[in-house]
Amino acid sequence: MKKKILIYTVCALVTVILYLLSPFIPAFFYSEQYATTNTDHMIIIGHRGGAALAPENTLACYRKGIEAGADMIEIDIHLTRDGHVVVCHDQSVDRTTNGKGLIRELTLNEIRQLHIVDRNGNQTNERIPTLEEVFQLFQEVRSNGNPCQLLIEIKRTRNIYQGLEEKLLEQIYQNKASNWVTVQSFNDFALEHIHELDSSIRLEKLLFCKLPLLPLIIDGYHISRFSYEKYSYVRSFNFQYHGIWHSLLDDLHSHGKEVKLWTLEDLNAPALSVDGIITNRPDIWVEHRNNKARSE
Repeated sequence: MKKKILIYTVCALVTVILYLLSPFIPAFFYSEQYATTNTDHMIIIGHRGGAALAPENTLACYRKGIEAGADMIEIDIHLTRDGHVVVCHDQSVDRTTNGKGLIRELTLNEIRQLHIVDRNGNQTNERIPTLEEVFQLFQEVRSNGNPCQLLIEIKRTRNIYQGLEEKLLEQIYQNKASNWVTVQSFNDFALEHIHELDSSIRLEKLLFCKLPLLPLIIDGYHISRFSYEKYSYVRSFNFQYHGIWHSLLDDLHSHGKEVKLWTLEDLNAPALSVDGIITNRPDIWVEHRNNKARSE
């Protein structure tokens, strides 16, 4: 009897795991069908600036991504212990700098003493930038005629970074950037809070995938309820690039939603008519788009 219960339990667990992985399975088995998508209408976004071009989320990396011709630059924001908004992907400085510690437990002065390290672990002269410094860079770039925009990801839960949305909006207003800044997050609370504070800000929902046949999505480490009514204020759903398929893309488009894919390292991408890609190599995507335009 115990053996049967164990077998049934294992079978049930395997079934659940296969179901949760099912949105990603076709992409892995049919990778030979991957090809560069139609880039004519696509927005090309430099992930963390264009993380393959320079140390990620640094002012140098943003400049590289902008110079490569990216339409947007994606950044990630956190809140320091003394209430400053800084730009870094992780909640800690351990991976990307020569220091240790959680950003929320460090002051801005402590963070500014640290040096960014590159992908090989070599120390650079770059520092973790503040959001204010990023806006200053974009003001300079845009004043010189480059229309590059910002995609800002909020990294937070309900329990950390209280007040981050208010501080973000304050800086958007100070820089008169409402029409060239988009905010994205895995976290529904952050998106809903921004929408409540200012419904004119463009919002995009990050997720891994939607589960087949059920109104559920995997966003970060959570399974959340999905409906178009719930996300009526969201302009784009930004999927992990293995987690979308044709019929779902068509359904999202039929409801007036855009779709973007993350995070692409090279030109291997699903042959889907998506609205944008978030990539560590904006340079090769822009070059591909330019070459295609010249050949037509």
